[in-house]
Amino acid sequence: MSDLMRDEELDALVRELNRGTPVSAASSPAGPETTAGAPPPPARSDVEAGDALEKVLTLVVRRDASDVLLVPGSPPVLRVAGRLTPVDAPPLDEDEIRTILAPHVAAQAWRALQEDGSADFSLRVGWQGEGAPHGAFRFRVNLHRQRGRLAAAIRVLPRAIPTLAALGLPALLADLVKPARGLVLVCGPTGAGKTSTLAALVGEINRTRSCHVVTIEEPVEYEHPNVRAIVEQVEVGADAPSFAAALKAALRQDPDVLLVGEMRDLETIAIALTAAETGHLVLSTLHTADAAQAIHRVVDVFPAAQQAQIRQQLALALTAVVSQQLVPTADGRGRVPAVELLIVNAAIRQHIRKDRMESFRNEITLGKRAGMIALEESLARLVRAGTITIEEAQIRANHPEELESLLRDQGTGDRPFGTGRDSRL
Repeated sequence: MSDLMRDEELDALVRELNRGTPVSAASSPAGPETTAGAPPPPARSDVEAGDALEKVLTLVVRRDASDVLLVPGSPPVLRVAGRLTPVDAPPLDEDEIRTILAPHVAAQAWRALQEDGSADFSLRVGWQGEGAPHGAFRFRVNLHRQRGRLAAAIRVLPRAIPTLAALGLPALLADLVKPARGLVLVCGPTGAGKTSTLAALVGEINRTRSCHVVTIEEPVEYEHPNVRAIVEQVEVGADAPSFAAALKAALRQDPDVLLVGEMRDLETIAIALTAAETGHLVLSTLHTADAAQAIHRVVDVFPAAQQAQIRQQLALALTAVVSQQLVPTADGRGRVPAVELLIVNAAIRQHIRKDRMESFRNEITLGKRAGMIALEESLARLVRAGTITIEEAQIRANHPEELESLLRDQGTGDRPFGTGRDSRL
């Protein structure tokens, strides 16, 4: 496939924007204004036909892309099957990006961009007519600045709640949400599928348990219908000012299950730990590579004088850590998850209390019968099945020497391990 993807309609749009007049106050850090000193126009959460953004998002859906990047000095860039592919169109400048996005950005998002450097919100597009994408789609928009200029990353949000099987995740993960209390962490880098995994776990709860679920997200990505459970979804920024404030409020709403989209700060982590200790099942994410890093991330948020107490709380509350990465498939048509699963037992609780997280790797090896799996074993299985290449596995292994040993012991492949990156990258 060519590195450039042509689309005459988008090319015409960008050329039209290049000829057009920028928004009157595009240079304002708080966002566009209709006249000097006037507030921005109301944001539209529904994107209308013929809208500049609608044309961009139509291309995203038609190309089966997961994301589109709008960066000054570059044409729109799509991510298809995990790989970036520029659109064959003129480069956008900041005013053009602002013109595309401005009708859909609420005042609170402009404020967040100005004060925090980024803002997140969601959009819905409903297409009609011959040749249009079928049905309604939702998108997550992240506004940010780079080199002082406005940029955006837009992600397609799946319309259906995924199942663990559809995501390629171990069926054993369903057992993680059966207990009535405890803390389950899903870890991995940005773009590793953590949100989809959480959605699948909530979907599992929704299908199998009569309970009250409150999710706290920024923004809401998957919309859960009520099946057996009552699922309330709180969007930070729209329904609550912060994760911590939303979590405090949720504890007064008789929840059984709490989903915290991300534990970013001391207050949110402290409330989540207390909730998990006091009879709630809490699901959340962290941007860490493995379980040991996850424990360190939680503990290190707190002052040194509190860290022993936090390790004790974690030892009591934590029930499992799922660490995952999405790996491009060998045929280049998609991505599959490689997963590490740590199930907390008495030995692991003791390691947490004693700050011996380096012992987790050995405990995972010993815990295979209980369903634990190391990331390297998961990668090795995918290589042996021909699903991913050795090179991709090597790039993503936390401990490449262990992966090499696993593949050598199994006699995988006829090439030496570590011959370089996949030529498609």
